[in-house]
Amino acid sequence: MPKLNIKPKRDCAWDLVSLGEVMLRLDPGDERISTTRHFRAWEGGGEYNVARGLRRCFGERTAIVTALADNDVGWLIEDLILQGGVDCSFVQFVPFDGVGRSVRNGLNFTERGFGVRGARGVSDRGHTAASQLAPEAVDWDHLFGDLGVRWFHTGGIYAALSGTTPDVIEAAMAAAHRHGTIVSYDLNYRPSLWQSAGGRAAAGPARLRFVRGASWKSLTVRRSAAFRLQRPPTAEDLAEEWRSLPRRGTLQPKGCAPGRCQRGLKSHRFLRLAVKGIM
Repeated sequence: MPKLNIKPKRDCAWDLVSLGEVMLRLDPGDERISTTRHFRAWEGGGEYNVARGLRRCFGERTAIVTALADNDVGWLIEDLILQGGVDCSFVQFVPFDGVGRSVRNGLNFTERGFGVRGARGVSDRGHTAASQLAPEAVDWDHLFGDLGVRWFHTGGIYAALSGTTPDVIEAAMAAAHRHGTIVSYDLNYRPSLWQSAGGRAAAGPARLRFVRGASWKSLTVRRSAAFRLQRPPTAEDLAEEWRSLPRRGTLQPKGCAPGRCQRGLKSHRFLRLAVKGIM
């Protein structure tokens, strides 16, 4: 079984660096987005959450590469990131035009699910600073070469934000590989992000573009099967998808003990593959 050659801690400034957008997450608590008068503010983003989780739960040294509009909302997001312990050395602030016509910060309204009512998310993230980040805006060789990074993480959410974010990912991945950094890519497909950009047909090539360059891929079995079949998968489809997944490294379904994955597939509809022993 292939073994990942992860750089020693002593040779790197960071255990993990993520590339992605960080939004202001507005939570109405136990109320509805459409009727509440109160929101609690958090920070959040698919790729950023990995860095925050590793820092707060496991004490790893992490940083985020992103961009924010240089205004009070951007400063609030930065402060929330710092509270989470994630380094902001690679956060770029873009001049704000006073209205948000050319650049702004992303907002994400998240509503909890109760009983048979599912959770709901409403994103307001068009023309954000992170979506306009250019490949050359970051000195990737300095980050991965001079400073040193053990693990680089990004994913399909950031790739879907604009026509240029895939170029940023590609530049970062290339530099990470040049300097021996492990690369992971979250194969996350959000229909809302691709709704006006070609849907699944456009998302497919983008996924394949980065899957080949990643040392590790993170996905749910359900999402993987649905994307391949172009329809909601049955329990049998999920079982077949799990059997077909490549066994690189130690992969185990979250919530299922080894040897019980077949039974678990029927009960865990959103079965996520957990990468064991990353750090």
